[in-house]
Amino acid sequence: MIDRDLFPVDPWRLVETSYPHVNPGVSETLMGLGNGYLGLRGNHIEGRNALEHGTFINGLHETWKIRHAEQAFGFAEVGQTIVNAPDAKVMRVYVDDEPLSFDEADVREYRRELDFRTGVLSREVLWETPSGKQVRIRDERIVSFVERHLAVLRLEVTVENSDAPVTISCQLLNRQDGEDVYGGVPSMAAGSPGEKAGFDPRKAERIGDRVLQPAEYWQDGGRSALAYRVADSGMTLAVVADHLVETENEYTARQLVEPDIAKNVFRVQAKAGVPTRVTKLVSYHTSRGVPARELIDRCRRTLDRAAVEGVEAQFAKQAEWLTAFWERSDVRIAGHDDLQQATRWCLFQIAQASARADGAGVSAKGVSGSGYGGHYFWDTEVYVLPFLTYTSPQFARNALRCRVHMLPAARRRAGQLNEGGALFPWRTINGEEASAYYAAGTAQYHINADVSYALGKYVRATGDDDFLYRQGVDIAVETARMWATLGFWRSAAGVDTFHIHGVTGPDEYTTVVNDNLFTNVMARYNLRFAARVVREMAADAPEAYDAAVERLGIEPAEVERWERAADAMHIPFSPALGIHPQDSLFLEREVWDLPATPPEQRPLLLHFHPLVIYRFQVLKQADVVLALFLQGNHFSEAEKLADFEYYDPLTTGDSTLSAVVQSILAAEVGYQDLAHEYFEHAIYVDLGDLHRNASDGVHVASAGGVWTALVCGFGGMRDHDGELSFDPRLPTDWPELSYPLQWHGSQLQITLTADQLLVEVRSGDPVSFSVRGAAHTASIDAPAAVHLADQGPVLRGRPEFGSQARREDGTILSPTVPTTSAIPIVGYVGESGE
Repeated sequence: MIDRDLFPVDPWRLVETSYPHVNPGVSETLMGLGNGYLGLRGNHIEGRNALEHGTFINGLHETWKIRHAEQAFGFAEVGQTIVNAPDAKVMRVYVDDEPLSFDEADVREYRRELDFRTGVLSREVLWETPSGKQVRIRDERIVSFVERHLAVLRLEVTVENSDAPVTISCQLLNRQDGEDVYGGVPSMAAGSPGEKAGFDPRKAERIGDRVLQPAEYWQDGGRSALAYRVADSGMTLAVVADHLVETENEYTARQLVEPDIAKNVFRVQAKAGVPTRVTKLVSYHTSRGVPARELIDRCRRTLDRAAVEGVEAQFAKQAEWLTAFWERSDVRIAGHDDLQQATRWCLFQIAQASARADGAGVSAKGVSGSGYGGHYFWDTEVYVLPFLTYTSPQFARNALRCRVHMLPAARRRAGQLNEGGALFPWRTINGEEASAYYAAGTAQYHINADVSYALGKYVRATGDDDFLYRQGVDIAVETARMWATLGFWRSAAGVDTFHIHGVTGPDEYTTVVNDNLFTNVMARYNLRFAARVVREMAADAPEAYDAAVERLGIEPAEVERWERAADAMHIPFSPALGIHPQDSLFLEREVWDLPATPPEQRPLLLHFHPLVIYRFQVLKQADVVLALFLQGNHFSEAEKLADFEYYDPLTTGDSTLSAVVQSILAAEVGYQDLAHEYFEHAIYVDLGDLHRNASDGVHVASAGGVWTALVCGFGGMRDHDGELSFDPRLPTDWPELSYPLQWHGSQLQITLTADQLLVEVRSGDPVSFSVRGAAHTASIDAPAAVHLADQGPVLRGRPEFGSQARREDGTILSPTVPTTSAIPIVGYVGESGE
């Protein structure tokens, strides 16, 4: 799944052994750096031959008017897409006025490393010039986790065998609004090599007009500054860079600044074997309302502070921060350095996407690329928040604060759709719905329940009632109100049931349906959670309760309505087939023959009209199966097995969100080998470019899901209703799986072997939990070692959709692949014979 000649196994680093001529875009993603606020793609400092010269800042976006072919009331009106910030990575090297360019250079040695322990991206190159001069180039960079607005880039050039004139040209370059003066591709202009040309909804929109309007630009010695206002969104941006030169060689410096470029050029009379080092300290600041000039002042303060502390201190603080991160986050897989490397790369990517988001969202690509336009989705709450909640709860709290900030827009959106409460957007940056395709976008009302689910998990795992009572309750109440108005009652045979119609679940290959099981199950959770929170506040925090009642206008009667609707929620079930239908009509559709679908027609969304796909039982990603995991305490073991065996053969895996959930449920119901297969697919989604779009940025949700697959799938951890429990499923060839876990302020270390589960409390109070129904307690002085008789049920092979599969009415289902055929046209002959 991964090219091991290019990326050899190393448990703590991703090492690139040769320059990636074939697909540089993937390398740019894999070697990117970020801190949740600022992201630098893994472009080479030469600034040439890149798929996307990307520098991305969380939340920095442009807007534009969406033009629908046929407008209707309530359609999203304003599009949003991430903006490519000015590129500070460029540090070009010339020897004898010859540039280092990898498409032409004679490169004798090459090695690039991304070190997960230090957060440093480093590269060493030995270049032989046409005149035979051997030039050793070392460069390294960090995007600081400690200093949110700071990046440090360092370049060292040594001509080893001769004296030579060396020029180092450091630049700040606005790539958003045009090509580099040396050529290259503007941001968001091209796809991955080999990728299907044309339409691809996974890519960002390209804006034709100028985006960054110059506000200020100047230079002062070694300091350069560029500042802009984003044309339509009105956001402001400033970037300021300091340049430090260390060498015993003689050199001169010159500067050039224009609205879209600032250059600091150093001309060095290099002596053989005498290095020249140039360090660039760069600060970015952005705002939705602060003038660009003030942002420049903020950048100045960031750089002044870094200068006082020193460059080495920045690298030291980065390593110290990551040491603490790995102590609370590292999942160790004994005996498998290949999986260990991939796991750590995934966990490192989550940190890079979220650690310093600081109240902004976590987008689908983090700050690693322009894919999906930099939008936030429900992916964050379901796939990323669990890792943050149980390892770095402060990061999870900050991500939830982003949803609190979106509530005013969500209330407006609910009103547009004639609902009460609030409705969070399916995809957004600024809080407004940005999806122009409502069927697979706006109709995904389950986003409300996903946000409340993440809030509930966070509060139950951390005990952070302060956040819940001051801010989180607003989310719980307003989302519950939306379900109360969206759903409706039906009475039959004296039984009242609550239904939700006209929605789309997680599976985007089945849209605008009635009683989607995932939606109903999660809405039931949302309603009960909101009611429980309000009742707990009334009993335990009367002052906070009174404030919430005044702020939100809560009435006791509506809390009772939420509980009644939750208790009566219709959960589809087919007694004839013994499964939960994905929605009310799902089982009436034909079945898509996935094994007979040629690879060149995958993913289906790029090769078939949505209406074609919608007519079939075929899934883009796990839907019912996801509900079985998130709300597993509401389904029996037999139901989970039957549902998994029915839906697994129908799931394409066209979404990178699917494999991790399929792995978790496969492990739980007994398909142990299949669980491992799905896990390996998930862990190499980007490292192996399995979906052929890793060049657009990291699949952050899939990376988060890898942690969940390890801890909840193979590790068997659950915390339904705030009760911590374990039912492990360790793969047979894994000697040991070990991971840390934070629970109500206590730091746990969980170690799983074939015959034992060991729970140690490293700090904090004793923790109670259960293992396969038996209660246990662990404390600092008394770890709990629980004997395991086995690793759960074992089923061989994988579920298949049989040739004699039947519908509910007993008729046979025959899987097919949609095809076109030549149909003869029969002319109409009128009475006249003409």
